[in-house]
Amino acid sequence: MTSPQNIPRSALLLGLAGLVPFVWGALTTLVPTLGLQASGVIGSRFVGPYVQLYYGAVILSFMSGVLWGFATKADGAKATGGYILSVLPALWAFFMTGGGAVAASMNLIAGFVGLLLLDWQFWRQGLAPAWWMKLRVLLTAIVVLCLLTGVL
Repeated sequence: MTSPQNIPRSALLLGLAGLVPFVWGALTTLVPTLGLQASGVIGSRFVGPYVQLYYGAVILSFMSGVLWGFATKADGAKATGGYILSVLPALWAFFMTGGGAVAASMNLIAGFVGLLLLDWQFWRQGLAPAWWMKLRVLLTAIVVLCLLTGVL
């Protein structure tokens, strides 16, 4: 049984596992020799900011689906508003991840911060679980820190 303040163990573990590509991208950016070695083995798309950018767009799109699911708990205008808001992260990822690694990383950071605001809106309306914001703040903070390695 989970109290409203406790994140269910499976949700926490899966959320943390979902950070692996972001952390790996940051690590291979901060340790260039690791990035070069890994690039030779698994390809340059799977190291540095490139893995973060690709995966970040995937996760923003995934989170659109999560928000859509929350919107199904509402009725009428509240549901319509939820459906409209839920597509924004996927559209943001689609339109804002071009223009080079630095610009795309900055846009993904903005996208994840914006997603956190949407998470809060759905949570405030009682459409997300009570523990949702505790999980989302933790995951978003780590994602943003990792994406910053491609900007700085």
